[in-house]
Amino acid sequence: MASALAARMGLNSLLRKQARTFRVRICTMESDMEFSCEIKWKGKDLFDLVCRTLGLRETWFFGLSYSVKDTVAWLKMEKKVLDQEVPKEEPIVFHFLAKFYPENAEEELVQDITQHLFFLQVKKKILEEEIHCPPEASVLLASYAVHAKYGDYDPEVHKPGFLAEEELLPKRVINLYQMTPEMWEERITACYAEHRGRTRDQAEMEYLKIAQDLDMYGVNYFLIKNKKGTDLLLGVDALGLHIYDPNNKLTPKCSFPWNEIRNISYSDKEFTIKPLDKKTNVFKFNSSRLRVNKLILQLCIGNHDLFMRRRRVDSLEVQQMKAQAREERARKQVERQRLQREKQLREEAERARDELERRLVQLQDEAHMANEALLRSEQTADLLAEKAQIAEEEAKLLAQKAAEAEAEMQRIKVTAMRGQEERRLMEQKMLEAEMLALTMAEESERRAKEAEQLKQDLQEARDSERRAKNKLLEITSKAAYVPPSHPADNLPGDLSFSRENLSFDFKDTDMKRLSMEIEKEKVEYMEKSKHLQEQLNELKTEIESLKMKERESPLDIIHNQNTEQGTSKHSNFKKVWLLAELAPHVHTYPSPMCLHNVTKQLKKKGRVHK
Repeated sequence: MASALAARMGLNSLLRKQARTFRVRICTMESDMEFSCEIKWKGKDLFDLVCRTLGLRETWFFGLSYSVKDTVAWLKMEKKVLDQEVPKEEPIVFHFLAKFYPENAEEELVQDITQHLFFLQVKKKILEEEIHCPPEASVLLASYAVHAKYGDYDPEVHKPGFLAEEELLPKRVINLYQMTPEMWEERITACYAEHRGRTRDQAEMEYLKIAQDLDMYGVNYFLIKNKKGTDLLLGVDALGLHIYDPNNKLTPKCSFPWNEIRNISYSDKEFTIKPLDKKTNVFKFNSSRLRVNKLILQLCIGNHDLFMRRRRVDSLEVQQMKAQAREERARKQVERQRLQREKQLREEAERARDELERRLVQLQDEAHMANEALLRSEQTADLLAEKAQIAEEEAKLLAQKAAEAEAEMQRIKVTAMRGQEERRLMEQKMLEAEMLALTMAEESERRAKEAEQLKQDLQEARDSERRAKNKLLEITSKAAYVPPSHPADNLPGDLSFSRENLSFDFKDTDMKRLSMEIEKEKVEYMEKSKHLQEQLNELKTEIESLKMKERESPLDIIHNQNTEQGTSKHSNFKKVWLLAELAPHVHTYPSPMCLHNVTKQLKKKGRVHK
């Protein structure tokens, strides 16, 4: 009985403990995470936990989104998680995404993780065509995405076909041209090869710098109606509010910069935008649903706060983050230089090793050839010795025959007296014997000379054999010679390097020098922008002849018209914003020269941004 009661109490306490928590799944652009949360947690508690897990400090750009009845909603920080309209099934799924976009990614994004998350989100929106991107810019952006993933281009590693499984271009761009996947890969790889020397972070930042100039970058669109009931689109972004025609998301019909808006309010479904200039008419519009109205208001408040924050002095937290980021970049730069030096030394050592191996193979070949030459010399010497012996035996035989012929001649002379006839015959025989003896003597002399020549050849062959042996000994001694210890011989395994030679003193002078280099890079920004524009024009010229104009989308046609006229959302909006900035400085409508001079003054004061 007591044991059953204890078991029931343990089960009840377990159920109560389980009821105090709930599980959530956080989907980031890279991976998914699951957490166990307490029931009393507010949205800020969960959001802070996710940011700490990611190591993210620039939290003001991000939020947790979820879906409610086909509408995107953002988790409110001040309310409890379970008191909001979140899904009730566990684990509750949230998406950790960028809610607000920076005006200038290079100046505002400090942490590498912040930059990486923005890169992944913008890249996804471009590939899914939520952001319209011209074809030539798509190719250049794809090349930076490839560099961010694979590092520097290496023709030995990145061979044709290595991008076959990668999704790099919007389907709209692929269908617009009569180009095979191999042709697209060839153009992307040509741009990719030009990015050599950049790190992953630098490649991602170049991607964002190009993407932030696209007309639909960072804009949240909402379907609205004006007082007359005409359908319009409201665009909310980092610069202000924009009103679009529903068929043209690229060029706004009118814009309201944040610094010209005095108040935004809504009652029920009606929104009211009140400009600072009281002479300007108030703009009113209606939205379809209350939930959408709340989302619009959230985005307006958040974007306006960030807009004002950018124009104030950075907080201590941001200043600290930027200082840490500069130190980290400096440290990474020193580390890259050290690694580059190690790589260079390793390559030099490998080249020296390859040269020694090649020289060893050459010496082995020479030794093999010398052995063969020695063997041939020995065989030739043996053959000549055998011929010399045969020649000596033949000479002895001929000398013996000559002696016999001489004895026969003497015998004939003794018997010559026997008669005239016999004398004549004997004289004739004697003459023949003399001729034979002369011939034998000449042959004997020739054989003797030949024997003497064979002896000389034998002597030369022996001398050649001796020289071949000496050369073989010399080559063998060279091959067996071990060179003095090379700096690379002390490497662990195959190669290693002295810590003393590779150490760097990271001093204040290095920090100042790196800071000057960073400032120099900012000064060269305009030249890089000019190069970027030339690169985009070159890409556009290359593929223009393959375009099928009948497949152009309405946004493509609008983009081409804006390009020809030199107008875009950014150019028009910056003119409006600039005139608003100029208002305190001029009393009448400014002339072009006056506009130019005041603009220079504003740039000096830091009020006009790139």
